Formats: sequence, structure tokens, C-alpha cells
Amino acid sequence: MSTVRHVVEVGDQIRFAGGVFTLAGLDGPRCRIVDEDGSVQVLLLTQLYADEDFCVVAGCAEPRRAPVWGPLASLEAGVREKALAWERHIREVETGHPEPDGRGAPREEFDPELRSLAEREAAKAAELTEQGEPVSVATVRRMRTRYRRQGVWGLVDGRTTRARSPWGRADERVVNAIRAALEAQRERSTGTLSRLRRQVGWLLQDAYGPGTVKVPPVATFNRLVHAVADGQGLLGPAVQQRWRTSRPEPPFTPTVVARPGELVMMDSTPLDVLAVLEDGRIGRLELTMAMDVATRSITAAVLRPRGTKAVDAAVLLAQTVVPEPLRPAWPEVLAMASSVIPYERLLSIDARMQGAAARPVIFPSTVVIDQGKVFISQCFLAAAEHLGISVQPCPPASAPAKGHVERGFGSVGTLFAQYVSGYTGCHISRRGHRVEDEACWTLPQLQDLLDEWVVSGWQERRHRALCHPLMPKLALTPNEMWAALVGIAGHVPVPLRAADYIELLPARRCAIGAEGIRFDYRTYDSKALNGHRQRSTAPDGKWEVHYNPYEPSRCWVRLPTGWAEAGWIHRTLVSRPFTDTAWRHIRTVVDQRAGRAEHEEHLARALDELLRRAGGKTAGTRGQEPATGLGAGPTGVLPQADTGVLGTREVSRLSEEEPNQDDADDPVAGTADAWEVFDAHQEAEQW
Repeated sequence: MSTVRHVVEVGDQIRFAGGVFTLAGLDGPRCRIVDEDGSVQVLLLTQLYADEDFCVVAGCAEPRRAPVWGPLASLEAGVREKALAWERHIREVETGHPEPDGRGAPREEFDPELRSLAEREAAKAAELTEQGEPVSVATVRRMRTRYRRQGVWGLVDGRTTRARSPWGRADERVVNAIRAALEAQRERSTGTLSRLRRQVGWLLQDAYGPGTVKVPPVATFNRLVHAVADGQGLLGPAVQQRWRTSRPEPPFTPTVVARPGELVMMDSTPLDVLAVLEDGRIGRLELTMAMDVATRSITAAVLRPRGTKAVDAAVLLAQTVVPEPLRPAWPEVLAMASSVIPYERLLSIDARMQGAAARPVIFPSTVVIDQGKVFISQCFLAAAEHLGISVQPCPPASAPAKGHVERGFGSVGTLFAQYVSGYTGCHISRRGHRVEDEACWTLPQLQDLLDEWVVSGWQERRHRALCHPLMPKLALTPNEMWAALVGIAGHVPVPLRAADYIELLPARRCAIGAEGIRFDYRTYDSKALNGHRQRSTAPDGKWEVHYNPYEPSRCWVRLPTGWAEAGWIHRTLVSRPFTDTAWRHIRTVVDQRAGRAEHEEHLARALDELLRRAGGKTAGTRGQEPATGLGAGPTGVLPQADTGVLGTREVSRLSEEEPNQDDADDPVAGTADAWEVFDAHQEAEQW
């Protein structure tokens, strides 16, 4: 009995003009039909539908699909073998041969030339029943149909592939109550599962009445909670829950960086090391670091007491574009001239590379920051705008948005901090006994050690992320990657004047009175202020004053004629010696060798010596006043009188001669010269 169909497909048998035809092809409004004798006619579809006898006698057979083999690997061995056995049985029923090669003569009861298909199906059902697996003829026929439609996958027991609920047979009402309770506590402080169980009981009681839906036992409830919440960001510490909530919806597109400075990430974190602070107390430090994504280079790192200020982040930008000077106490193997960096080419276009350490000089195009007050402050944003750097804030509580620098902090802890005296461990449970007694380094000393480790340890350490897709086994170091990319992207020197460094400092509005400039209970005065006292043309009657929080001895005022420096009137009463006699550097000077293997060996020895020196206790322990003076705290950004200073990059000018043993205990005789580095005024004159 035929039924009228409004849609025809190739292969359908149709009734037309009193005869039965097969629809052989469709071409737009035309169709091709073939009768039982094989004659072909080409008609319009409208002619078919307009005919009174038109109807579809039989639809085309379902097309054969490609066999499904992949999911078979996920099945248990017994289920998979049973499906493959059924395939051999079906093949023998249809072709007479259980194997696809068709070798040998078929058995008599399955020979297609001697037995009909119905007889072969009955013979197979009887054979399987005799083997202890009762099977009817209808089952054999159903398995043949499934095999023709789905291949081997159609012969798999459907009970083994049935989708299972993640929470088993649990009551759906309990599952919904657990999910609602977890959503309600997302923004609350982290609690226990017992609190959650009580809250679920209250929800069930309010929704369905007392005693209607019971809360599962404790063990069952805990398993059910993990089944519902794991991987959904609904369970765990509150910080992790907020982080998962703030993440954008996947899929995520990876950021591709092709040149140095295209993307630089900046962040701050506490350093797991105790140090002797400026006032003699033992305290933790905070590390602010910038990392270039393209080369994985640490372009700058600044240590400060807990509570990083906006000026520290601004200094970080200035340090990134300035070469790292090679300190006199550092081995020559750390010089840029001894590394794989194309020193001669860079020196020809940037004279500042003369005597620089092997650390890239990268000008950032875009800086990725978090929502910390330090990085979103007006001082940092103004410094970035002054240097022409784009600032890209990442979403709140989204550590993966700046994952490169976050991973870099972990590497600093494992590769550097744990070797330093006063190491506290990354968690309170890993802290040793009386760690405070081990603290012996001052902040400038730790800064010098960290700078040396960045050049000798991090920049020469192979990084698995720095490899080419065509050479995945060849990992490069940050210096090697910068040397490769700088030849393509080029290097443009960005010299900074002394005025540029002043622009990076925080600013405030102050009046210039008869006694000078007064803020933070300090008074600053200078002859340069004469003629401008109480004569501001601004509506508020004040002047723009820039200052360094770590160097209160002076400030800078923007006058119509330019910057004017004003000194603290009591600066002569405060002594802040920048000396370093608490411990003596053991100088390890390694001559440059021609072979790269020898160079890497020298680097490894220098790094090992650095870490061993950092773990020493020769710098004065707790309870003893370090020979450096407790005033040897963080240095400033701008030069003192005749000494240029950029951040904390001091260069120790220690005497190469061994001091007399008699002078070792004399803090005056053992005092070294002052620390000095990059002279901003002299640098500006060169350009």
C-alpha cells in the first residue's frame, strides 16, 4: 500500500502515468526516471506532481554508512569481542564465509547457492543455540539489519554504551538542591561539607515539606557533592571560585607574540625570603617583575619592602629599556660580549651596550597588568603614557591572563629564593625553625644577588616554551630567542634623559612658601625657588612636585624654566651610607672561551657559586648590626649629587686587593666606596 510523499529522493520507486519507475537523478527542476525495461525519460518535477497516478511506491534504501571503529576502543574487551564475533556470524549468513577474504568453500548450511537467506538465518540461530547462547531467527535478522546500517557498532550491546548520569541514581530533587546551595555560597567564605549538607536539608524542607525528601547519608552526600561540583567551579576555596567565575567562556584563543616587546607582563608578589630592613628589623620583601612574552626574558626585577608603591612599577618600565650594567664583582662570562647576543651589531647602533650584562634591552609596546592599586595608579599610567606604552588591564582575579609572569614567580622561588639565607618556604607548613636567625642580607644585597641570578641563571636557562614547531625538541634560552628575534624585528635604542626619570616619579601639588616646600613633615628648599615663592599662577596656588618615596633627601619642582631640585633641609643630620663590608665578594673572573660548550660550563659554575654565596651566613646575623649600616635600604631612581642611580641597579666598586686581616673587624677601615651606576645626565649628553 503506497502513501503519497511530498519529497522524492534519488532511488525512490514512483508510480507515474500508469507505470512504475525508478527516480535515477535530479537536476534542478528536472528529473530522470527509468522504467523496468531500462528506458530513460527526462521530465519536469511539476509533470510528476501533476499526474493523477503519481505516488511513491517504495522509498530508497538507507545508504550504507562508514563503519564506526573508533568508539570500539573505549569498550571493555569482552563487549568488543562479542560484537566482532557477531560480525563473523552475520558475514557467514550473508556470504557463506565468516572472514572477509572469502577463502575456502562455505559450509553446506550457509552456502548461498544451496540455501536461501531464510534457511541460513535459521541455521545460524540453531548453531548459536547449540553453543549455549539461545538466539532466535528474529534476533539474527535484527542483527543483520543493524550491521547494514551501523556496521560493527550496531552489533554492540546497547546496555554497555548507554549514557550514565554523573550522579548515578540520586534523586534529581537532591541534586538540584545541592546545585542551588553551591551557587548561593559562591561569594561567601569557604565552609565545610557539613554546613552544605545542613543548607541542602533546609532547601528540601522549604520546597517539599518536612520529611518528604531526605538528605543522603554523609558519605553518599559527600560523593554526590563532588560529582555535581567538580570541574564546575562550585567547590573549593573562595578565591578559586571567584577566579573560575571571572574567566571568560571558552574556547580560548592563544595569544601569539612574534617580536620582543610586543607583549610584556608585569606583576608583584611577596618574596619568600626574610631580609634586614632599613631600620634593622627582619621583614619580608616584595618582588615586582616584568617579563617579555616573546622571549620569556625577565626584563626588570625590583625588590622593595612589603607594600610596593607606584614608583616601583614606574621604575620597572625605565629599567626595561636601559641596559643592565655589568657589575665589577660579576664574572666576565655574564657580559653581553660573551653571550650569543649579537653584541657587535647592537653596539654599533646603541652605544649604551658598552660594558652591558647579557640581558635583553626591550622596549614594551603593550604591558599587561592586573587590577592592583600599584599598576592602575595615576603615576604608573602617566609613566606609561610618557613612554608611549599601551597598558592592557586583565580581568579581576584572572591569574591565567598573565600566566607567564605568574609562572616566572614560581621559578624565582624554586631556582633562586630557596638557596638564599632567610628562605621562609612557600607555605607556613614548610617554614623552618627560627628562620629569622638566618636572615643576613640587606635589601641592596639581595637586589644585587637577584640581578646577577637573572643574568646568569634565568637568561641562560633553556625554556621548553621557546622552541620552533618544526624543531620541537630544540629548546632555546631567553637570550638565544632574543638574539634570533632581534635580527628580524630590529633594535631601536630609546635613550632617556634625566627629566624623563623625574617624570616617572609620583607627583603631588604643593605650595612654595617663604620657608620652602613642606609635605610629609619635611621641608625642602633651594635657591632655585627664589622668585617663585607664593607666586604660582595655577588656580590652586600650588606647584607640581615630584618625589621619590625611597629617597626623601630631595624633590623636584616643575618651574617655568624646567625642573628644579630642592633638598631636605635636615638631610645632613641623617647618614645613609651605601657601603658593603658585611661580607666580601669572592670574585670569580672567567675568561671568555671560543667554544660555546665551555661558555655554558662557565655559566653553570658562576650560577652555582652565586647560589652558594646566597646561602652563606657571612653577612651578619640577627642581633648583630650589619657592617653595611642599617640605613642601606632601597636606593632611589634619580642620581645623588654626582652619582647616577636607576632603580636598584647599583654597581659595587670594590677594591680588587685583599684587605688586611687587621682591618677586617674595623667597620671604618673595611668600608667600601659608594654604590653607583648609570649616570642619567651623562647618558643624555651622549644622545
